[in-house]
Amino acid sequence: MLGIKYAHDSMCRMANLDHAVKAYRASLAAVEAAKQEAERRVKESREQVAVRRAELAAAIVEAARDGVRQVDIIRATGYSRERVRSILRAGGVEPE
Repeated sequence: MLGIKYAHDSMCRMANLDHAVKAYRASLAAVEAAKQEAERRVKESREQVAVRRAELAAAIVEAARDGVRQVDIIRATGYSRERVRSILRAGGVEPE
């Protein structure tokens, strides 16, 4: 009878161990999936930044062509004077 109880206890411990191993591996897989999702989202966000940067540059050029002073563009964008001048030159506008 003692042997049967020992075998049952051993099986329960193995079942607990198996469960813990499976849960641990599932957690590792979840971390990897989260990393991949984060990488995808960062890539997507960086692409959006590039698009928005181009839109901002076009808006800066348009504002300058419409007569907005460079100092006002600098205040609105937070860009340095040299950065605004560079964007204007690239857009075919000679800065002040």
